[in-house]
Amino acid sequence: MSAQSTEQTEKPTHTQDETTTSTWERRAIIDLANIRENVKRVAELVAPAEVMAVVKADGYGHGAVAVGRAAVQAGATWLGCAHVTEALKLREAGLDSQLMAWLHTEGTPFEAAIAANLDLAVSGWELEHVARAAQAAAQPARVHLKIDTGLGRNGCTPDQWEQLLGRAASFQDEGLMRVVGVFSHLAVADEPERPETDEQLEAFNQAVALAEDAGFDLEVRHIANTPAILTRPDAHYDMVRLGLGLYGLSPFAGEEPARYGLRPAMTLVSRIANVKKVPAGQGVGYGLRYHTDRETYLGLVPMGYADGIPRSASNAPVSINGKTYLVRGTIAMDQFVVDLGPDIDVAEILGSEVILFGEGGPSATDWADAAGTINYEIVTRISPRVPRRLVEGTWGESGE
Repeated sequence: MSAQSTEQTEKPTHTQDETTTSTWERRAIIDLANIRENVKRVAELVAPAEVMAVVKADGYGHGAVAVGRAAVQAGATWLGCAHVTEALKLREAGLDSQLMAWLHTEGTPFEAAIAANLDLAVSGWELEHVARAAQAAAQPARVHLKIDTGLGRNGCTPDQWEQLLGRAASFQDEGLMRVVGVFSHLAVADEPERPETDEQLEAFNQAVALAEDAGFDLEVRHIANTPAILTRPDAHYDMVRLGLGLYGLSPFAGEEPARYGLRPAMTLVSRIANVKKVPAGQGVGYGLRYHTDRETYLGLVPMGYADGIPRSASNAPVSINGKTYLVRGTIAMDQFVVDLGPDIDVAEILGSEVILFGEGGPSATDWADAAGTINYEIVTRISPRVPRRLVEGTWGESGE
């Protein structure tokens, strides 16, 4: 590590920290300085709109508590989670900023959410549950009403919107809730040329107007996700929801995050666990779907789909000692193989650091392309078996 780096700044939310620095086998290095820089960049871009840092799914695999704290330090005034249970863990960790949760079932602990001063999204059926929970908690709920403007997932349909507004107004008059926001979610903002975003914004404006006509004094109107933050200033309204961009990744195909001033925060690393020389025609991995085309050396990396590495990512790149090599054969539960070529120094490469993606290596998007998926999934799926190490600032090639 460089002199700027720190030891573990707090325990990861879902893994045990490795206390020794010379024996690690795999880890995800999370650069909190980059998280802060991404928030600052977006806050400048969208001002005077506020920034909600979306830390659902354990901060897209980066660690929700650490990322949430760093985001607030950098100027995010809100945090966002899918589930109330995620948000309550942030409260337990001492994060007291405005905090919203938006995906519920009948088993959602609404009363605990209200007592913890969480803002709750409501699409329809939840309204009565939230009202009962507010009565039990003896505290009015803070509610954001969600309008489905075209994504077709959660959210109230436009034909039911006025009815939802009426029911919410009744509960507000009873002192059981306060409607503080109206929001929606965009479907194709990562494809800026498509017309549906304009259609969704028009529908959103109509829904907001109806809510204001119904007498609601809204604190925040919000619809912009990361791609809309970067390309649609007309979608910023009072607040934006910074998800993928918080972690320094680009939502746009073929565009690097640096174009938008974003810095990737996760670097995934392992070590070469074995090296051996094999003949031409050697089969590699389950199903023997790859055969060597020459005498070569194979290197074994002790990470697999149990660690969140996509099984389908054959041909994904890794970096070893500054050189790029490709994954060969089917990725297994605990390991995969790279073809190192015929001319290597076995003693030099055995035990060497392998950068799967991040600082000094390929990108999460490179792995997404190899796996036929998106970079969101690549970072989010890294499993609890991979320890997270929190650092401040760029980490050096020595690893510590």
